Amino acid sequence: MKTRTVELVARPREPHFVGDGFRVHNFIPSGFRLEMERMNPFIMMDYNSKFHFSATDNPRGVDVHPHRGFETVTIAYKGKVAHHDSSGGGGVIGEGDVQWMTAAIGVLHKEYHEEEWAKTGGDFQMVQLWVNLPKKDKMSTPKYQAIKKEDLSRYELSDNSGEVEVIAGEYKGVKGAATTFTRINMLNARLKKGGKADFSFPKNYNTVVLVIEGSITVNGNDNVPTDHLVLMANDGENFTVEASEDALVLVLSGEPLNEPIAAHGPFVMNTKEELMKAFQDFNNGKFGYLEN
Repeated sequence: MKTRTVELVARPREPHFVGDGFRVHNFIPSGFRLEMERMNPFIMMDYNSKFHFSATDNPRGVDVHPHRGFETVTIAYKGKVAHHDSSGGGGVIGEGDVQWMTAAIGVLHKEYHEEEWAKTGGDFQMVQLWVNLPKKDKMSTPKYQAIKKEDLSRYELSDNSGEVEVIAGEYKGVKGAATTFTRINMLNARLKKGGKADFSFPKNYNTVVLVIEGSITVNGNDNVPTDHLVLMANDGENFTVEASEDALVLVLSGEPLNEPIAAHGPFVMNTKEELMKAFQDFNNGKFGYLEN
């Protein structure tokens, strides 16, 4: 099988705040050839790089907002987030946990720093992804997958050089805890200095590597520092990540949906008409009720 080459290394854009609780660098969609159509099924990536929030009695976060037509995946590296939605769901995403929310036909949602964590403050670091849904599933019933750190599957690398944590998909026969609507691989590789992890995905799968901690090389090429994203070309299957220092990297690879994308704000559909209907349904209260 052919080696997959690096197409682009993207530095983090200037951060901006989502609400007052999430200081994020937007990687997808953001130019750099990282548009929704190119990265599909990963249609949005906001990365809250490590940032210290001071203590407060009024938890920071994002007020009530709607979603339809896709899934949100929140991966917590540092800090804690509490969330609630109009279908009665809710909970706390702690360090190492993953929350996979299928918005589908539509929910109202809000998310804040967990109250007790906010009172002490601390380092906060998270990734939120939007994963597109196929047309046939966009109007399905909303659901949650609350995946605790201890429930994630792990593959131990040789020579005690690290591990690959499998959130979704599969790595060397180890299957992830999350169920997905399409073929998606979502992996955290925790590597000690000099540790290597080999990856192999079908050539047509859109694939990126985000450096959460430390620095890495990909296929032995130039060093990629913390908070940078590597876009892999669709020209092969295999590639190798090696840690230049102790490192944590998020690896995403997914089969693209060959369907049109119509996106505006919190809605991602297939046509302009479906987008208009989403706004109409939201304005008519069909997403339910959730207090700010």
